[in-house]
Amino acid sequence: DEEMVYESRVGETFVLGASTWRIEEITRDRVVVTPAPGEPGKMPFWHGDGVGRPAELGRAIGAFLREVDDWPDDRLAEECSLDPLALRNLRAYLAEERSVTGALPTDRQVVVERFRDELGDWRVCVLSPLGGRVHAPWALAIEAKIRTRLGLEVQTMWSDEGLVVRLPEADESPPVESVLLEPEEVEDLVVGELASSALFAARFRENAARALLLPRRRPGSRTPLWQQRQRAADLLAVASRHGSFPILLETYRECLRDVFDLPALTELMTAIRARTVRVVSVDTARPSPFASSLAFAYVANFLYEGDAPVAERRAQALTLDREMLAELLGAEELRELIHPAALDALEADLQALDERRWARHADEAHDHLRRLGDLTRAELAARSEADFADVLLADRRAVEVRVAGEPRLIAAEDAGRYRDGLGTDVPPGLPDAFLEPVEDPLGSLLGRWARTHGPFTSDEPAARFGLPAGAVEGLLARRADAGLLLRGEFRPVASVAERGGSLEREWCDSEVLRSLRQRSLAALRSEVEPVDAGALVRFLPEWHGVTVDAKGVDRLFEVVAQLQGVAVPASVLERDVLATRVADYSPRLLDELTAAGEVVWVGVGPLGTDDGKVMLFLRDRAPLLRPLAGAASGERPAGPEHERLREILSRRGACFFAELRGGDDNESLEALWDLVWAGEVTNDSFAPVRALAGRGRGHHRRAASGRSRRPNVGSLTALGPPRARGRWSLVEADLPTEGVSPTARAHALAAALLDRHGVLTREAVRGEGHPGGFAAVYPVLRAMEESGRVRRGYFVAGMGGAQFALPGAVDRLRSRREPKPASPERPLLLAATDPANAYGLAVPWPAPGPRRVAGAYVVLHGGEGALYVERGARALVALRPYDGTWEHDAVGALEELVASGRLRRVAVERFDDELGPVLRDAGFVPSPRGLVRYG
Repeated sequence: DEEMVYESRVGETFVLGASTWRIEEITRDRVVVTPAPGEPGKMPFWHGDGVGRPAELGRAIGAFLREVDDWPDDRLAEECSLDPLALRNLRAYLAEERSVTGALPTDRQVVVERFRDELGDWRVCVLSPLGGRVHAPWALAIEAKIRTRLGLEVQTMWSDEGLVVRLPEADESPPVESVLLEPEEVEDLVVGELASSALFAARFRENAARALLLPRRRPGSRTPLWQQRQRAADLLAVASRHGSFPILLETYRECLRDVFDLPALTELMTAIRARTVRVVSVDTARPSPFASSLAFAYVANFLYEGDAPVAERRAQALTLDREMLAELLGAEELRELIHPAALDALEADLQALDERRWARHADEAHDHLRRLGDLTRAELAARSEADFADVLLADRRAVEVRVAGEPRLIAAEDAGRYRDGLGTDVPPGLPDAFLEPVEDPLGSLLGRWARTHGPFTSDEPAARFGLPAGAVEGLLARRADAGLLLRGEFRPVASVAERGGSLEREWCDSEVLRSLRQRSLAALRSEVEPVDAGALVRFLPEWHGVTVDAKGVDRLFEVVAQLQGVAVPASVLERDVLATRVADYSPRLLDELTAAGEVVWVGVGPLGTDDGKVMLFLRDRAPLLRPLAGAASGERPAGPEHERLREILSRRGACFFAELRGGDDNESLEALWDLVWAGEVTNDSFAPVRALAGRGRGHHRRAASGRSRRPNVGSLTALGPPRARGRWSLVEADLPTEGVSPTARAHALAAALLDRHGVLTREAVRGEGHPGGFAAVYPVLRAMEESGRVRRGYFVAGMGGAQFALPGAVDRLRSRREPKPASPERPLLLAATDPANAYGLAVPWPAPGPRRVAGAYVVLHGGEGALYVERGARALVALRPYDGTWEHDAVGALEELVASGRLRRVAVERFDDELGPVLRDAGFVPSPRGLVRYG
């Protein structure tokens, strides 16, 4: 069929009738295929121009499904012509559907089935027997309704059995109302959406062709379908400006009357609203039998263009057919598209150097000489399991001649070719048939060289045959003009350097290049497969620059830029997050940035009485990224002291605590910090947050020793309470959000999330707890993808299909597909709440029990989770099976807790028996409650 053929590619196999065929070549007006028996082939995607079953037949089928349970077997067998096996299959099929969904789609019942697909996205299957003429406009109306009212782009697919809606951005199960319509809006929605549908474009093309508006350049030849589509699209773009254009009106009439059954769809929606047709909604873990056919037919397409990651970009270029590839050679290099390993494997295969191609007996050794040409004894032995040279010479199946000054073996059949092409002396006694003149002998030798080698320069065959390079260049150019050779830049740079050559244009046989392209494409497609979640765990610390040897205030500025907008407990922010990213970190560096006004902080909720979550921002981005007051911590504080502080700060601007004191310093300070955690007040220094977190750590140590007491929050020094130092100001006055549009905020948040995660998944956004979740930033991410700023794809398996990545992040993620050897890589100790820790954020914890809480740690060994350290190091939880390869290194990482001063001692009370000997070997000694390690 014309449409199926022109949408196929060279090298693909397809099933037509009862046979399998391989496409060998696609020309302007024909497709050359060869039989491919025994090879798997795909069914043609094109299913014809049928408009689907009419609604009347659909209602009859629905009535049958509604009544079939009451039909006895003999009636079914008689009226439906079913044999016992078919009867049993029908009963079992309907029973399985009913067991999954609890209902069957009938003329009086529509089943809406919701489930997550293999990518983790929601799919809604509307099961109905009314046929494609009803389901097609229904699908269009659903797309228009969801886009208009929710601002979301959905993808739909319809058939005679129902329709499928895919919602890639939905976090929760979509409501059933999202696929139901009001009868009054059906026609408007369908007419408004129709012009942008593929159906309208196809019908317009057919109508324009019938009206002779798409004339053929040569009446006696066919026009490829893709060219027809382009010309029809150009005509449609012009005609759409004139609403009364006859072909445009005819296309609308044909779609709305001949293809769609809008009255039947309106009638169905009216019946649903009147509840004469029941809608059954069900959530399933996997598609039901009825929905399986719809889900299988649906294919989600992802377009990779522009700044696609290296693997996708190279794979996409290699999918060009041979003609397009030949055009590409004149302007583009293929060096970076060819896979080096694929090239090496192909050359070994062509030269029979692969062990699987070695000659096992003299007949196969003779075949090597005929296929490869002249070989020295050593070269033939390297391609054989034994030395067959003497056997071939004795049987006169091969002769020894001198080529380029050295003795070589050639097949006896090639004696005349070497004599006429290279002037080689051949030994006497050969049959006359082998000595007859050969047409174009040198050209045939060069052609055989090209067919058995990868990309080569003119100097290589010239040196092999002892010929002038200029003469060889001319002969190769003549073969290129005949379409037998291609010239371009093929061989990868690393391969050229390995061979000791220079970068210059090369020759390659067209069939060799086709094989090389297919092998490279296969290798690249394996590289673009999604990585597992473990790769993301290994990727994030590197993306965040944890433990990099970078120092100074400039490095801290970069770190803050990456972390802005993420809530981190104050007690771990400097000690466990900033210090792991800045090699020489000290509080002085952060104080420099805050004092200079480059960095600001905002509280986003308390954690007990001595800790809370804070966000760091670059000042110019803070109005776009900071949460609105009270958004993260709940209701705004509304006590008298809170109102007094607001009034003073609003009237006087930034104030020291001495200017804010009321009757009770303790009460004023507590109220001030209530405003801080509500996101209403900030400080021009990070010192008060540091003092609060430091006091909290001391308080916890006293509590652990049994000497806890209520802290004296109002203790004063000459400089005032440590938690009150610096100048306090209202966040809204200092970082105003007035005039900042929701779109600008969403764009800034999406950019910050991408910068922080590199590869952004739905789970990561949900884990950070941003208002609106992934759906709030999805439209912005989609727009960024369309503008070429980010890449969308399925990069991490099991985390949903809606994943977005910055250029370069995907390549770096894939480089961590496999763990590095554990021996040279030191275990990495991360705070559980560190944004560089993927566990509990985008990746579920590999063992039950661990949580992302302040004071807890996770030890990564070999780039994978090894040990979870509970807050205060009271308990250890193994994150992988015990096997003797990681335990000592992971426990040794606990020494850093004491060496860095985070804990005075590590006192482990709960741990698995397998860790007991390991802890003792690491210097832990018994204590009344477990094992303890002192600094």
